[in-house]
Amino acid sequence: MAEFTYQASNPAGKIKAGTLTADSLEDALAQLGQSDLIPIELKPAGDHSSGGLITRLKTNHFKVPPAELIVFTKQLVTMVRVGIPMTQAFGILEDQTTQPRLKKLAGLIKEDIEGGMSLSSATAKHQDVFSPLFCSMIEAGETAGTLPEVLDRLLYLIEHEAKVKAEIKTAMRYPQIVVVVLGAAFLVMVGFVIPRFSAFFESASLELPAPTRLCMSMSYVLKTYGLLILFLLIIGGIAYHRYFNKTDKGIYLRDSALLKIPLIGPVLIKAAMSRFASIFAILQSSGVLVLDALRILEKTVGNAAISAEFAEIRGMLEEGHGIAGPLGASPYFPPMLVNMVKIGEESGRLDEMLQHVSEHYDVEISYTIKKMTDAIGPILIVSLTGVVGFFALAIYLPMWELTQMASKKT
Repeated sequence: MAEFTYQASNPAGKIKAGTLTADSLEDALAQLGQSDLIPIELKPAGDHSSGGLITRLKTNHFKVPPAELIVFTKQLVTMVRVGIPMTQAFGILEDQTTQPRLKKLAGLIKEDIEGGMSLSSATAKHQDVFSPLFCSMIEAGETAGTLPEVLDRLLYLIEHEAKVKAEIKTAMRYPQIVVVVLGAAFLVMVGFVIPRFSAFFESASLELPAPTRLCMSMSYVLKTYGLLILFLLIIGGIAYHRYFNKTDKGIYLRDSALLKIPLIGPVLIKAAMSRFASIFAILQSSGVLVLDALRILEKTVGNAAISAEFAEIRGMLEEGHGIAGPLGASPYFPPMLVNMVKIGEESGRLDEMLQHVSEHYDVEISYTIKKMTDAIGPILIVSLTGVVGFFALAIYLPMWELTQMASKKT
């Protein structure tokens, strides 16, 4: 069996594009004919003539932007709510979606559903696009017969997550720009400006001040070992990526360290608490069992250190403990959250209490991000002033001494 991509026209003249699986090109043509489609273009899916390199990368490898996934989910929610059959809904999504990867996945999911697979199973085959939370909630909706309501909650959650991430990225953009500019200024000064002055200062037989000597030493190291330093940085970056982004132990150590960084750590913890509360509330109201909800949270909370806590909490729950006690034993869950969970457990309104917790932490995140930004601004200004002042002294002090020497001679 081989996969073919096609463009075809239906009896109404509408152009349709997609993929199909067939034994041969003739079999693929026969399948299109059985579907009342007139082929315009039909070729093997691996044929490089079907698009450029960028197009193929977008279709098969590039990440789907959150905004595109939100639009995709909104359209699916609308169609499911008005009663459009699932296969027809994904056929419409395949026709209307402009994002290359989602367009391809819509066609694949449609084929899987036509083959008898459930929607949750079909989406679970593509968890690099549809998260475990996405698939688990769809499964809960299918099991309980409340798929439209569950999709509504899922859509809210996806939009909420995108909003929180956008706020954090926006807050970090200014520090990142300043750090890049500082690094570039440092390289320009040490690599180009200081060497031009150093030859002049040495020829004048001056006793150079400490800032100038330090700058000249850094310039010498950069000129002599620059390529070696660059090579070591590249190797270090690759090693960091493979260990701290690819291995479970490395990811755990990285995430644990991030939570301990002043200013940044509190933002990440509160974002994780908001995510925990909102996801747990929605899973509870959707009929997902507590143990299953914690298993989903392990994969979706977004921090390996906190995920490890969920694994321990789940173990305690299996031994017969409640939720609030194990949460209180963790260093990451604040007393307010623990108390709200305890009240929710005792009153039987856990999902409602968790929703209140989520709303509280949404406000807390905005406040903490503003506080972090207000604190980082002066730190960056002081750092920038210090770097500029250091290089200014390194150049100005010898010039001042030369001026003093010249005035004495005259």
